[in-house]
Amino acid sequence: MNVLQLRARAQGGFTLVELIIVIVILGVLAATALPKFINIGSDARKATVRAAGGALAAVSAMTHGKTLITGSATTAIDMEGSSVAMVNGYPSSAATTATAAGLTGDDWNIVVNGRDLMARSKSAPTPANCQATYSEAVVDNTVLTPARVAIVDSGC
Repeated sequence: MNVLQLRARAQGGFTLVELIIVIVILGVLAATALPKFINIGSDARKATVRAAGGALAAVSAMTHGKTLITGSATTAIDMEGSSVAMVNGYPSSAATTATAAGLTGDDWNIVVNGRDLMARSKSAPTPANCQATYSEAVVDNTVLTPARVAIVDSGC
C-alpha cells in the first residue's frame, strides 16, 4: 500500500449505523429532559407573584412600624418618594401602596377593589389566577384585623 491509500483508510468517517445510534440516543435524552424545561415560564411567573406578595407584605410591615413610631394611624407615610395613605395603622389599598412595593404598570395590572389591592401578572395566561392580593386592615367592634397578603398562582 502506498501513502495515499493509508491516508484514505485513516480518514474514514462514521458508518450509517453509528450515526443512527447516536441520533437515537440524543432523541431519548431530549425526550427525557424536555418536560423539565416546558414549565419554566410558569414557574418563573409563580415566583414573581410570590415576590410581589413579599414586597407588599414588606411595605405593610415597614409603614406599620413607622406609624407605631409616629403615633398616628392615619397620617400618610413617605416610602422612597411614594406617599402611602394609611388606614388603621396599615397602608390603604390605594395604587400608591403597589408603587411603594415596586410594582409598576410595566409588568403588573394593578386593580383596586374596595379594601383589596390586586397585582396581576400581565404575562400570565389567566391574570386573575396569577396575582398577589393586599387587603387593608379593618376594625370591627374595636377589634383590629391587620392587613394581609394572599397569593393565587394557579393560573400562572
